[in-house]
Amino acid sequence: MGAFLDTYFLLCVYLILFFFSCSLCFASSSLQSSCKLRRKFHLNEMHKPGDVVLGGLFEVHFTSVFPERTFTSEPQQPSCKGFDTLGFRHTMTMAFAIDEVNKNSNLLPNVTLGYSLYDNCGALVIGFSGALSLASGREEQFLLQENCLGTPPVLGIVGDSYSTFSIATSNVLGLYKLPIVSYFSTCSCLSDRQRFPSFFRTIPSDAFQVVRQNVTGRQWIASEAWTAAAVLQTPRLMPYLSGTLGIAIRRGEIPGLREFLLQIHPDQKDNFAYNMVRQFWESTFKCRFAPPPTGWVEAEGALCTGQEDLENVETEFLDLSNLRPEYNIYKAVYALAYALDDMLQCKPGRGPFSGHSCATLQRLEPWQLVHYLQMVNFTTPFGDEVSFDENGDALPIYDIMNWQWIPDGRTKLQNVGEVKKSAFKGEELTIDEDKIFWNFELNKTPQSVCSENCPPGTRMARKKGEPVCCFDCIPCSEGKISNKTDSMECTSCPEDFWSSPQRDHCVPKKTEFLSYHEPLGICLTATSLLGTFICAVVLGIFTYHRNSPMVRANNSELSFLLLMSLKLCFLCSLLFIGRPRLWTCQLRHAAFGISFVLCVSCILVKTMVVLAVFKASKPGGGASLKWFGAVQQRGTVMVLISIQAAICTVWLIFSSPSPHKNTQYHNDKIVYECVVGSTVGFAVLLGYIGLLAILSFLLAFLARNLPDNFNEAKLITFSMLIFCAVWVAFIPAYVNSPGKYADAVEVFAILASSFGLLVALFGPKCYIILMRPERNTKKAILGRGTTKS
Repeated sequence: MGAFLDTYFLLCVYLILFFFSCSLCFASSSLQSSCKLRRKFHLNEMHKPGDVVLGGLFEVHFTSVFPERTFTSEPQQPSCKGFDTLGFRHTMTMAFAIDEVNKNSNLLPNVTLGYSLYDNCGALVIGFSGALSLASGREEQFLLQENCLGTPPVLGIVGDSYSTFSIATSNVLGLYKLPIVSYFSTCSCLSDRQRFPSFFRTIPSDAFQVVRQNVTGRQWIASEAWTAAAVLQTPRLMPYLSGTLGIAIRRGEIPGLREFLLQIHPDQKDNFAYNMVRQFWESTFKCRFAPPPTGWVEAEGALCTGQEDLENVETEFLDLSNLRPEYNIYKAVYALAYALDDMLQCKPGRGPFSGHSCATLQRLEPWQLVHYLQMVNFTTPFGDEVSFDENGDALPIYDIMNWQWIPDGRTKLQNVGEVKKSAFKGEELTIDEDKIFWNFELNKTPQSVCSENCPPGTRMARKKGEPVCCFDCIPCSEGKISNKTDSMECTSCPEDFWSSPQRDHCVPKKTEFLSYHEPLGICLTATSLLGTFICAVVLGIFTYHRNSPMVRANNSELSFLLLMSLKLCFLCSLLFIGRPRLWTCQLRHAAFGISFVLCVSCILVKTMVVLAVFKASKPGGGASLKWFGAVQQRGTVMVLISIQAAICTVWLIFSSPSPHKNTQYHNDKIVYECVVGSTVGFAVLLGYIGLLAILSFLLAFLARNLPDNFNEAKLITFSMLIFCAVWVAFIPAYVNSPGKYADAVEVFAILASSFGLLVALFGPKCYIILMRPERNTKKAILGRGTTKS
């Protein structure tokens, strides 16, 4: 039911306004009727002629007194009471701004701006009447003072101050697309472009104020309305409100305004505001003119002489230290002036209107000014950027104020910073903390009651649905740091660095490779040196007993060469230990491949010699031995080694192994490794060794059942079986081992296969030479059927 009554009431208001607007249009059919209508309204106004006229609505009086309406006699008009000195200063600020524009040769050259300014007397009906009068003026040039004023319609209006007044005015005048630029209306509802298509404002909307979370506590955070309310700035409230931080309308400076205000005098011959100036004079000097103006001010005291001096009277009218609404009025006038200047500079055929047409000074329409006003962008002499968004709202800018005690017991609002939004720089907050007074012990900055500061190593994370001062401190993830308090984001460390345990700085990543200083590297190195030493010992034993039947019966030249190759195999494993460098990466696989080919080639030739000797022992087989003499054995080994050397050379030339920093295995470590370069080259190298080993195994396997005098074939078969088993197991282990463990697996395979060959081939012979010397005789060897090769 309440909603229905509200809707019904609004409908009645709009109907009354509609018929009232229509009555104005009909009343303007003649100058006489227009004058009659104006006399009925008794509007308090001031005018100045010009090529283009701007309107203004201001509160020159605080309130209005409405007489009782009996309709038994002619209704009396409301009277304005309580002269508002600051409201009059607002009015004069607009007059000053227009005068300044007219003197500016770079802005609106050859065009003179005029104005029609009305007093709303603190009442909606009077302010609305003034707005309709501005919109429905006549084109005849008006005369000054008592004669009827036939004013031309305005092209734009500055005002009104109250949001409720602006809502009512914009609802109606918006139908005619008449631009209205308010300097004090902050209601966010006025940003609705559907309801208010031609409304603009130079004061930020309430939506921009940072009063919306229910933050409570001992430190007050005040909205713009608090700082504008003088009642809250009294000494008796300071014990509770001292130290309050709040925002205020932007304070500006208007050079030349004081000199302009001092020129105001009630006896000026070209006085453009006869009534208002006299009312101001009477209110300021507590006097009255004889006879007094009709019903505006009930001043008591002496008669005004006009000789009073404004500079010698204490009045807030000349206190220009806190120009806030005036600064917005100043910006509003200049916004209209710049928009009009842009509109008049339009070049025919390039205009924004239908058919690319332009507006002309002779035929200006308010809706055309709305288009240019939407795009206006300029900077005031005070350094503030002025432009409007798509809703007609100005770029928000506020002064940050702090409520402070003064030693003499008075209070003041201290400007401690500013917050603003720029079209190019975004939002900016500037605070001078040294100027802030905190209402706490020792005047210390208060801590948030919601969340403590986030220390380095963490980042702030907003709590959903809670005020901005409520947040969680989330530790930075691995590899990221924050090195200052209350960081919003964590930053990533450079590639070769990692986050410290505290996540507050970056440290170089640990490097990992198969080192001589770690237990695994020490064990492998010791094993390699042990194998080399055993090979040297066996070589010494064979050298010392080189003329013994056991050494001579086992092809001493190939045995010595085989021992040398095994020694190289043990030593080449050392190239896989230590920090990888280019030369070690290139040499390790080449040395490994050639050493093992030399080893397996010797075993292969020994196996072939065994088969040849067995064949030669049969009738008619002696001719086969000529193909396996000492020269042929050396040649065969050299050919087999040359093939592996060619494989290694091609591999190193076209896709050489090289050291590489691998960060894929561990995020916090750099694994130094040798990449093989070409997996095909590595596979061919291993494959060739495997081919020779398999061939040796097959030949030895075929000779395993030969008579006892050829039993070395059994040792070769066993050694090749160990060798092949080790390297078959090596391949999957190598592929699945990360980083340094791949090198360890390869070293283990080299050592295991080398020890297998050393023990299987030379262990039994060394045992006989050292432990059973009675069996190391030609008779014993021949008795066992062993044939010298």
